[in-house]
Amino acid sequence: MRLPLFLLPLSLISAMSLCVSAAAAQRAVSPVEMAADEAPGERIPLWPAGQVPGEQGTARPMHVVERSTDPARPDRYVDQVDAPWLVVHAPARPNGKAVLVIPGGGYQRVVIDKEGTELVPDWVDRAGYTLFVLRYRLPQQGRDRQAALADAQRALRRVRAMASGRGLDPDDIAVMGFSAGGHVAARLATGFDATAYPPRDDLDGLSARPSRVVLVYPVIDMGTHAHNGSRQRLLGEHPDRALQDTFSLQTQVRRDMPPTLLLHAADDAVVSVDNSLLMARALADAGVEYELHVFAHGGHGFGMRAPVASTTALWPQIAQRWLQHPTRKEQP
Repeated sequence: MRLPLFLLPLSLISAMSLCVSAAAAQRAVSPVEMAADEAPGERIPLWPAGQVPGEQGTARPMHVVERSTDPARPDRYVDQVDAPWLVVHAPARPNGKAVLVIPGGGYQRVVIDKEGTELVPDWVDRAGYTLFVLRYRLPQQGRDRQAALADAQRALRRVRAMASGRGLDPDDIAVMGFSAGGHVAARLATGFDATAYPPRDDLDGLSARPSRVVLVYPVIDMGTHAHNGSRQRLLGEHPDRALQDTFSLQTQVRRDMPPTLLLHAADDAVVSVDNSLLMARALADAGVEYELHVFAHGGHGFGMRAPVASTTALWPQIAQRWLQHPTRKEQP
């Protein structure tokens, strides 16, 4: 059942102007494999070489595809991820806060630009966040459905392990996920202590619980309101009800999960806003601190490309302010 918006504690968004930083122009790339031209930034492997859980044989080379014909507005994605990694975007003046970013792609690909590199001017250069953008494994025949969760857990632990050495607070590592990456982020938020892979080293003794969670037009439900492509790729052609329920994350909400921010457009025709509404109701019922913003317009996948004059373009500022504000437990 769709929940009426007026029953949920929607936050008021004040009318104000916002100058959204334009994405830095990047040179055009061809729709071919380009192992050395994925994204600027430091690259950190998640796992020791040859020890990715469940993977056998030699990892395939990275495959990057460019879908845009405009050199100033690249729209790339990467797939064929067998040996996951992080791309680090570090500011000149860090604010001490790290964000693990999990882009979307319908569990078919991992987008690079509008939910990754284009965060850099606003989030890194202006606001001082250190971003760790995850390239996670995608579903494929013979691969464990928990592979993406394993990668997210390992990524959070790796960020925590190196936080202090980078001037970051190891207890203040948020996760932000978009679309199907929002499903991965919500899986991490609800299953941070699940056994998703056998421990590899001392790193796996660290907590994988994020301090806060930002879900941007997330895939949540695998039932009535599912994004069919994500459900099919993750669960198969005809998943039974029990499997759907297990991966419908509104059913996995727990009282000790991190505070959560939900951002969605009401006119999203790809991933229904009902996904965020269901999650918000579950969080409220469990007593988890949360905030929900439903924008009238924006569609799906706006990322950092929402029209400057729209209220939807305020979402980065809302998220950054929310990440800076203390949780209920931290407030005096």
